[in-house]
Amino acid sequence: MQDINAEVHKAFEVIQNGGIILYPTDTVWGIGCDATNPEAIKKIYALKQREESKSMIALINGDRMLYNIFREIPETAFQIMDLSEKPTTLILDKPHNVAPNLVGADDTLGVRIVKEPFCFKLMERMKRPLVSTSANISGQPTPKTFAEISPEILKGVDYVVNLQRDKVCKNPSTIIKLTLDSKVTIIRK
Repeated sequence: MQDINAEVHKAFEVIQNGGIILYPTDTVWGIGCDATNPEAIKKIYALKQREESKSMIALINGDRMLYNIFREIPETAFQIMDLSEKPTTLILDKPHNVAPNLVGADDTLGVRIVKEPFCFKLMERMKRPLVSTSANISGQPTPKTFAEISPEILKGVDYVVNLQRDKVCKNPSTIIKLTLDSKVTIIRK
């Protein structure tokens, strides 16, 4: 068993220096960086060969981080999070305190509270949200296992977390868009 604290320390050092990491999440393997660092976010877009207009999400480790990103949060958001039986990403209006190139053209940001120990501890150390996007080139299938991640992605990140490499990933998260006027749209089940 790899030492989770040592991996958190290594990943934190890379992220502090503006690097990008490949890491296990509560759903699939992700590529991530500090959600407040626009240069690091640009590196992820370049690696994924993805247009910057296609937004990525931010992982958070609790309500405090959620309130740091959104001034107004519809009450429905808390109900959805409390009732969700699987990982759920909420797209909410008017984020702040994150890099501008992480925010969608419609002034929204997708966020997911994670309890997965590595991600949780890393964000606790960072005191910031963590960018998360699937570990694939844009348009290619999302890898379900570490072994399916392309060499291009493996070589393109600054650090590969050495945890859960034998894990078979579940499906990506449910995605629900929730506007300030509490209009709910299910984007992915």
